[in-house]
Amino acid sequence: MDELVELDKIKYYRRFEAGQTIVWSGDQMEFVGSVVTGIATLTQTMEDGRTQMVGLLLPSDFVGRPGRDGAAYDVVAVSDVVMCCFRKRPFEKLMAETPHIAHRLLEMTLDELDAAREWMVVLGRKTAREKIASLLTILARRDASLTPDGLVRPLEFRLPLTREAMADYLGLTLETVSRQISALRKDGVIVLQGKRHVSVPDIGRLMEEAGDDSDGGFLV
Repeated sequence: MDELVELDKIKYYRRFEAGQTIVWSGDQMEFVGSVVTGIATLTQTMEDGRTQMVGLLLPSDFVGRPGRDGAAYDVVAVSDVVMCCFRKRPFEKLMAETPHIAHRLLEMTLDELDAAREWMVVLGRKTAREKIASLLTILARRDASLTPDGLVRPLEFRLPLTREAMADYLGLTLETVSRQISALRKDGVIVLQGKRHVSVPDIGRLMEEAGDDSDGGFLV
């Protein structure tokens, strides 16, 4: 419990508005922390000025890397974001002195690696329909993992990305995104209430549409 007291001494909360850059790539980071509410993206700018999303940051995801001074990617708030932040140097010191915190950070790093690999598959060889289904699966599974009754059917969540953002991030056109979402709705894979509220009657079927193996259940 002493480590929780020490963490409490160095933590603070920051709020970011939708569209605001939380961290610029290459910037010195004076804090590390985790997303409490909202969603942010990890993006990389290429030499010709185009940007590519390389991952999503959802509630409980960690931002920053102890031992690394500069940020590897731009971190941009897609919705309003609240972050629980820790002053970086004291956090690094506490991590060195507390094996439990270091172990937990390692687990989070491995989770981040798994997510990066998953995203590479999404952006790689999948069809447009599979890409949309994959993104919806990622969001549905994460939302389910954060609630006590997460396995209750149907799964429901608010889509945090606009269709324009989904198109940019998945390398698709806006028309393709809209067409594939409409097709998934027409086929009963998802149910839409308005443009942003999504209900998933059968997560297994959605995962099949994503080209994923649903035999193992939730891969969170």
